[in-house]
Amino acid sequence: MSKVVTERLARLLCVKSLITLLLTAVFAVMALRGEVSQDFMTVYTVIIAFYFGTQLERKAQKGSSGA
Repeated sequence: MSKVVTERLARLLCVKSLITLLLTAVFAVMALRGEVSQDFMTVYTVIIAFYFGTQLERKAQKGSSGA
């Protein structure tokens, strides 16, 4: 179990994940203050879609290469 936790923390600390987490924190603060602009929402949506899209693609490649 320790190895799994260590691997997940290592993946979480990659640059892409840090940027996504930081941007999500900024979005949450701006949303609570009611200051979310349309431009920020567009950029945030693109980054989140890219992040989850790359994760989905990576899982799909692992699934097809393991068959």
